[in-house]
Amino acid sequence: MAKTKDALKILERTTGGSSTVRQGIANARINLEVAQMIYDARTKAGMSQRELGELIGSRQSVIARLEDADYQGHSLSILQRIGNALGQRLELRYVSANRRGPRRARGLSVSNRLQRRA
Repeated sequence: MAKTKDALKILERTTGGSSTVRQGIANARINLEVAQMIYDARTKAGMSQRELGELIGSRQSVIARLEDADYQGHSLSILQRIGNALGQRLELRYVSANRRGPRRARGLSVSNRLQRRA
């Protein structure tokens, strides 16, 4: 078997392609994407975690938790408050479960992105 550095291929080989593991990976990926989205939007706006927390009526520790890839408690209301504070809106969409490409995890995928208002 040829060596690979592709993390998804390594996980697939290690787990045997279990649907439960694949769903866990898909869920972890969503959490990572949301955390990264918040971090990217905040840093692009030139704000500290404390500043963003104050704008949404929260604390720095809440923003730090939201930017943690292991955090699973993201709510639509907090994401909308962050978007409003940054002059952006929250956009959710469903994408085909059959889509192939870099995101190989199967199942329902929800992509959360903050985008600038048009």
